[in-house]
Amino acid sequence: MKKVEIYSTPVCKYCNLAKNFFKKNNVSYTEYDVASDGAKRAEMVEKSGQLGVPVIDVGGDIVVGFDEAVLKHLLEVK
Repeated sequence: MKKVEIYSTPVCKYCNLAKNFFKKNNVSYTEYDVASDGAKRAEMVEKSGQLGVPVIDVGGDIVVGFDEAVLKHLLEVK
């Protein structure tokens, strides 16, 4: 399975939807709280070019926002 990283904030509705999607599909992921981690926030902006969350890195493919269809495709889940 591809390495999955999610840049999120604790109060982000779409971040929580993405994390629930990962859990439902048994996708392990690393979460970074960009509200409290300035270095990870800067990394997120460098990868995505923006401050909006979630930013999801799936094996080098960047997904901005929660897009279930794209995540299913990248992770090869049904």
